[in-house]
Amino acid sequence: MTFKNPYFFYLLILAVPMVWLYVLRERRQKVTLAFSDLSIIKKLPVSPYRRLRHALIVMRVAGFCFLTVALARPQKQHSEVEVTTEGVDIMLILDISESMKALDFKPDDRLAVAKREMKNFVAKRENDRVGLVLFAARAFTRCPLTNDYGVLIRMIDAADYADFSNQTAIGTAIATAANRLKDSQAKSRVMVLLTDGANNAGDIPPQTAAKAAGELNIKIYTIGVGKEGQVPFPMETVNPQTGRRTQRIQMMQSDINEKELSDIARLTGGAFFRAQNSESLKMIYEEIDRMEKTEIKSVSHVSYSEYFYKWLWVGFIILAAETLLQNTVFRRIP
Repeated sequence: MTFKNPYFFYLLILAVPMVWLYVLRERRQKVTLAFSDLSIIKKLPVSPYRRLRHALIVMRVAGFCFLTVALARPQKQHSEVEVTTEGVDIMLILDISESMKALDFKPDDRLAVAKREMKNFVAKRENDRVGLVLFAARAFTRCPLTNDYGVLIRMIDAADYADFSNQTAIGTAIATAANRLKDSQAKSRVMVLLTDGANNAGDIPPQTAAKAAGELNIKIYTIGVGKEGQVPFPMETVNPQTGRRTQRIQMMQSDINEKELSDIARLTGGAFFRAQNSESLKMIYEEIDRMEKTEIKSVSHVSYSEYFYKWLWVGFIILAAETLLQNTVFRRIP
């Protein structure tokens, strides 16, 4: 509740002299009729109107206060915010080939760390549509563009390695994601490609797919994950006689084609990032999040509802009742 003319509240000070004058008049009041004997009168019951005669001053002050509040014009403010957004459509592309099992991101493997940071990235979006493409030797859309981040996060969490596939079809993955973004009307269309290898499968060269995405004004951010050189890799062996499976750690060569990933990003106006540990991968997703923010515009409209008439009517009724009672049941004999 707000007041249009709050300075009228200074009038409430006048209630003090109103009460003071009433009290002063009551004290100065003298008996105007003389009687030789008051014993009979004293035995008479006291009229209830005499007991309630002070209610008139209470009504007068209350009515005055209500009228003062009405003069101050109480109002209720209504604020309406008109929000318009220009969202970003983002396709996340995740490598699920066998090489993502490497344990150079201890204590987790590459895929587990990539999924965790990808989920954190999705959780920070507010008005954007995000989708998911998984790839190894082949690529497929796991989740189309959606605003249902809960469903998308569950799909990311459920992503697992492609069976017995250590191939990466990067070009095919880009083409699959581009097919999802080509009809988008969003302000910005983006791919975030995460892989730990080089393109060695598929019929579409990565540079060709990137050029096509660039022609569609789709920006690609590429992330190369994993350390260079020898990295620990879990190997599973099966005893041919007992069928028992055992796992051992073996050092294997890790090679990431940084030039290829850098060219993909350059051809689309994106950027290439290198992540050799979980902390650097977290910072990369945070940087992409800052670069691809949804533009939000808001316009505020403020309106007011007048409530003074309620106070005016209550004050008027109280003063009218006080005047009526003063000239009837509480009327004084001159």
